[in-house]
Amino acid sequence: MKKELILKILAGIMMFAVVTSAYGLDVRLGGRIQAEYSVIDIDGFSSQSSIDDPTFYSSFGLKATENLGNGFKAFALVDYGFNLSGDIGAGRERYVGFSSDMLGELKVGRVHSLFADYIGGWTIDPFTYTSLQATGSGGTMIASANGLGSGTYTAVNSVIRIESITVNGFSFAGLLMPGDANSLEPNLGGVLGGGGNNAGNTGGANGQWDFQVAAKYAFDYKNHNVDLFGGYSRDNVSSIQKSISAVNLKSENVWRGGAVWSYKNFQIQGQYDYISNALGTATCSDAAALGAVGEVTRRCNSAINPGGDGSVWYTGGQYKLGNTTLIAQGGMTNAHSTGAFASRKAKSYTVGAFHHLSQRTSLFTGYQHVNVEDKNSTIDRDSNIWTAGIRHNFY
Repeated sequence: MKKELILKILAGIMMFAVVTSAYGLDVRLGGRIQAEYSVIDIDGFSSQSSIDDPTFYSSFGLKATENLGNGFKAFALVDYGFNLSGDIGAGRERYVGFSSDMLGELKVGRVHSLFADYIGGWTIDPFTYTSLQATGSGGTMIASANGLGSGTYTAVNSVIRIESITVNGFSFAGLLMPGDANSLEPNLGGVLGGGGNNAGNTGGANGQWDFQVAAKYAFDYKNHNVDLFGGYSRDNVSSIQKSISAVNLKSENVWRGGAVWSYKNFQIQGQYDYISNALGTATCSDAAALGAVGEVTRRCNSAINPGGDGSVWYTGGQYKLGNTTLIAQGGMTNAHSTGAFASRKAKSYTVGAFHHLSQRTSLFTGYQHVNVEDKNSTIDRDSNIWTAGIRHNFY
C-alpha cells in the first residue's frame, strides 16, 4: 500500500509539473540513486555485508521556483530519501522561501544545519553518503541528533534559515529554531530525553531559541583557491533533559573553524570543533549512527559523552587524475569524561577513489579503519569497512 501511494504521488507531481509550467512556474522533479556493496567488520562480531544504500543517498523530490520580478524569486522544495531495502519516504528537507539577487535567501520549514552544508560538515567530505563517510565514523565530524550537527540525511525541524549573498568574498548565514518545539527530538536511546515516542523539546525550556551563526571568506591567488569558514551553535537544554538525574545537563555550545585549499589538481580540507555540555549535536541519534541501539553496524564513534566536553577534528586530501579522484582522509574524537561516563577516543583513516563515468554517473571504492579507546567498555570495538558502489543523478 505504501509503495502504491508513493507511485500515485509521483504521478500526480509529474502532472502538476506539466500543468504549472504553463503558468510561468519552473517545476522540476529529480533525484538520485546509489547502490554499494559494503563489508563491515567490527571486533567481537561477525562481518556484516550487504548491497544497499545505508546512508540514504538515494532520494526523489520536487523543486518549484517562481520569478517575482525585480530580482526576487519564490521557491519551495520537498525531498525524500530512500534505500534499496524497501525503506521509502524518509523525510529530508521540506521548505518554502524567497531569494533576492541583492540580499540572499530566506528558508522556512525543515532544512539542513549550517554545520552540515554551509561551513564544512559533509560539504568537504568526498565520501559523504557512503559507508566511508566521515560523519560518525571515528572522529571526523560531529554526528547529528536533533539536526543541528553535521549529519548527512538528517535535517532540522521548525526553523528559519537565512543566507547572505557573497560580497568581496564574504558571506554569512543564520539559523533559528523556536523554543518549546515539542516532539521534534529524535531517538537518543533514552539517554537525553528521547525515546520510542520521540519525547523531547528541541527548542529548550521556557521559550529559549536554539540557533547557529556562520561566516565564510574565499579568495584566489595565483591558481591558489582558499576558503575559510567558522561558526557557533547553541542547543538549549530542554525541560525534559534538565529532569534527567543521571547527567547534569546544560545548554550545549559548539565552535567550528576550518579551511579548504586547492591548487590545480590538488585539494586539502579540514575543520576543528570544540564542544561543551554535549546534548544533541555532539551525541548520537539513530540517524547519525546509521542504525538503532543494539545493531552491530551502529556507529557513534564521533560522539561526545552526554553532558560532557570534547573536540573533533577532520582533515583530508584529494588529487584529480583525469576522471578519477584519489582520496585520503582521517580524524580524531576526544570525548572527555563526565560524572556518568569515562573518557573515550576514536581515530580513523580512509583511503579510496571516485571515478566519474559522466557528469551524472560515478563509481567509488575505498577502505576505512577505526581505532577506538573506550574506557566505558571492556572491549575496544575497532572496525574495518570496505565498500564499492555506483551512483547516478537524474534531474
